[in-house]
Amino acid sequence: METKKNTTLREGFLVKRGHLVHNWKPRWFVLVPDKLLYYKYDGGKRDSCQRGKILLKDCEITSPFLDYENRPLVIKLRTKNGVDHFLEACSREERDDWAGDISAATEKLRGAEGVKGPDLQTATTTGPQLHDINLIKVLESMYDVHSGIKMGSHLDHGSLYSNCFSGSAVVDWLVFSQLALTRVEALTLASALQEESFLWPVGLKSVEALRTAGLTEHFMDDSTALYSFSDSLKKRGSVKAETSMSAVELSGKVIKRGYLLKQGHRRKNWKVRLFVLRSEPAYLHYYDPTKDDISPVGGFSLRACLVSSLGDNGVPSGVKGNIQGNLFKIITQEDTHYFIQAPTEQQKMDWIEAIRQHT
Repeated sequence: METKKNTTLREGFLVKRGHLVHNWKPRWFVLVPDKLLYYKYDGGKRDSCQRGKILLKDCEITSPFLDYENRPLVIKLRTKNGVDHFLEACSREERDDWAGDISAATEKLRGAEGVKGPDLQTATTTGPQLHDINLIKVLESMYDVHSGIKMGSHLDHGSLYSNCFSGSAVVDWLVFSQLALTRVEALTLASALQEESFLWPVGLKSVEALRTAGLTEHFMDDSTALYSFSDSLKKRGSVKAETSMSAVELSGKVIKRGYLLKQGHRRKNWKVRLFVLRSEPAYLHYYDPTKDDISPVGGFSLRACLVSSLGDNGVPSGVKGNIQGNLFKIITQEDTHYFIQAPTEQQKMDWIEAIRQHT
């Protein structure tokens, strides 16, 4: 799967929105100094035919881009011709790394022309300074039904909280709305909103952070720390904690996320899935990145699972098609066999090690 070009700066799976039909499809992206190339996957292999390219000269980058309610990890690229490209990463860390590397490449291209200026929207010099911000206006903007922060249901230690949002979502929204220039500034602004009781902690993690942290650092830029609007706002819905047995397996701490290829059980075809490894309880779930549904399409308990690396000498038994390289297998306690392919040998070993630690 790995490109042989020496100029490769970064490569991996991203989910791309189509131009004519606005569906989302996983593609293999390769970042080189002056462009971003992407390829289709077919049968667990990268298609040798290049599917498209995004020229980086004078390209504008927006990250985070929060217009898609169920896709908070999107990067928006606008080429010098005004064509928009929307790319979704598997995690906040991956999103920020891709955005940083693409921004660095565009900066280098600009520097070669002797022109200076930021490309990444999170580093722009436009926007208000923190001391000029009216907290009431910020709160009103956050609360707006159409353009405000999106509220939803979130799990925390087996309890399902409705009409709330994560700390990282607040920071993302403040940066995206240009109410803060950086994540550090957004964190300070969010802490100020919490100090005024405009935002309240919800769930164990954010409540504990408020109890133990310093006065200026108690708000958490964390996707697992939950917050809600103050009750005095008579918000759009009430925050309720509902314990659900089906929600328990999704309540564990996220240990690892990433795009992997999985062989289907019936048709035996290979598809890209977003895998999420959780602990306490230990589960491995997988999601269809082409769908907006936030529920997993499958998953299983890691209790008593066996995970093993498959050799690269020929097609292993149980694998359909000429699929070779970076394969591993998981056998569940119910004797269900899962065949999975990682993008690289190192990622395969990382996943095997992480899964073994929770079996």
